[in-house]
Amino acid sequence: QVQLVESGGGLVQAGGSLRLSCTASTRTFRSYALGWFRQSPNKDREFVAAISGSDGRMQETSVKARFTISRDDLKNTVYLQKDDAKPEDTAVYYCAMREVASASTSAESYAFWGQGTQVTVSS
Repeated sequence: QVQLVESGGGLVQAGGSLRLSCTASTRTFRSYALGWFRQSPNKDREFVAAISGSDGRMQETSVKARFTISRDDLKNTVYLQKDDAKPEDTAVYYCAMREVASASTSAESYAFWGQGTQVTVSS
């Protein structure tokens, strides 16, 4: 069973930088795709960004959310970053891992999930 632990959430001023990390407990981290999703109160879970495994070349990001995703396979960690946070970015952010290398925007295709980290962007 893979465990994913998110960190970096909290209170951020609008216009400030937001950087989240997610570390996985697996030796095969580099082989698998990773994704970030978010959920605001009374809204469905929403895709934010994803990055492929093996080489990380394939990336997909939500045009609406405008985040950057990256990964460090030596640290078993995936990152999510945005330099101009907005109040509408307030949500619980989840990282997830697929059991294949290809990235996906579909939450149903991810096998493992973190518990989430709360991000609040104040105006």
